[in-house]
Amino acid sequence: MPQDDKLDLYKEHKDEYAAKKKPLIIQMKKATYLAVEGSGAPGSPVFEEKIGALYSMAFTTKMTWKFAGKQDYKVCKLEGQYWGEESSLDFSEVPKEEWRWRLMIRTPTFIKEKHLAESRETLHKRNKGTGTEEVQLFDLSEGRCCQMLHVGPYEKEPETIEIMREFAHSEGWEFHGIHHEIYLSDPRRVPPERLKTILRLPVKKR
Repeated sequence: MPQDDKLDLYKEHKDEYAAKKKPLIIQMKKATYLAVEGSGAPGSPVFEEKIGALYSMAFTTKMTWKFAGKQDYKVCKLEGQYWGEESSLDFSEVPKEEWRWRLMIRTPTFIKEKHLAESRETLHKRNKGTGTEEVQLFDLSEGRCCQMLHVGPYEKEPETIEIMREFAHSEGWEFHGIHHEIYLSDPRRVPPERLKTILRLPVKKR
């Protein structure tokens, strides 16, 4: 691949990011992410601080790589996994303040821990390194998943999830993994009724 051809992981793996208003079953391969974990309600100060640290690391790592004359790549969209207590992956009945989550940005596999260490050092020199030590590389292998595009406010997601559940059951599958979201819209710029979010749930044979 020519060096001036920017790598786009979503185009490279377009089948894994199919955004349809009807549920479908997809096969996910192993993916590498920059990730940071936490707990509490989405939108809380801690949640926003960790998003900030995650994006700082993502863009600093990308620009350092690019300025070194290596293959440039696009910074992917924010993704998130959500679950309840350690003993339960189903967080639908858990108060938001008790949610656990992992915020993620998919990254090329050629990015290694040594590159993150360089980015942390750069950000600390700029006095922008708060929270960057918590951002780590994370490999995720979800396998077979049920996926669907949700259009509308996040609070309406349970309705879409129920459609996905019924479809999965009709095809002989059941949910068995951590709830995963891919944010296609920026909630700071898009009204709630127009937000687009890919919902993904791992499945196994019933």
